[in-house]
Amino acid sequence: MVPQTAAGNVLWHFTMSLDGFVAGPEHTMDWMTGTTFRPGLVDEYAGTTGAVLGGRAGWDAYPDPTGIYGGAWQGPLFVLTHHPEDARPTPGVTFLNCDVAEALRIAREAAGDKNVEVFSPTIGRQLLERGLIDVIDLHIAPVLLGDGIRLFDNPGGEPVRLELLTGPDRKAAVDVRYRPTTAGRPPHTPGSTGN
Repeated sequence: MVPQTAAGNVLWHFTMSLDGFVAGPEHTMDWMTGTTFRPGLVDEYAGTTGAVLGGRAGWDAYPDPTGIYGGAWQGPLFVLTHHPEDARPTPGVTFLNCDVAEALRIAREAAGDKNVEVFSPTIGRQLLERGLIDVIDLHIAPVLLGDGIRLFDNPGGEPVRLELLTGPDRKAAVDVRYRPTTAGRPPHTPGSTGN
């Protein structure tokens, strides 16, 4: 995997379940417990992020900017909301009530030459529709949630074609292979039939 770099990009960035959820019901994140990531990954993102743009529902579920990247990142956080007047003032957090493109402009200005990370499925979808997302950056966790908040929920919309940025074939499918580890299922051993 190519290390994350700061290039002034707009990253729609999430850890996602295999079935496409970026949060559980009510924005729960306990499903990520026990997931491991490549060594140094958090530091790469913390070091290349200049600003974060999120939504009000996510903020209300986790109203602590010091929790971003486990506290490894500090910087300007912008929360887009239709009702900033009832948001609790928090150091380092700016509540915006404006068009999504204007919110991104403000975040980009604050980020300088570093990346803006979008931590909202709804805001990300709106920016994607306007051609304002540079990279969709996903880490697939080995879990099927079955319910929650999807990365991209656009019923009746047209498919959005993507270009793979890792490897020589930009249209390649990504191969992912997992084995269920559900309680009560005997562990698979080489040579067994798996029954």
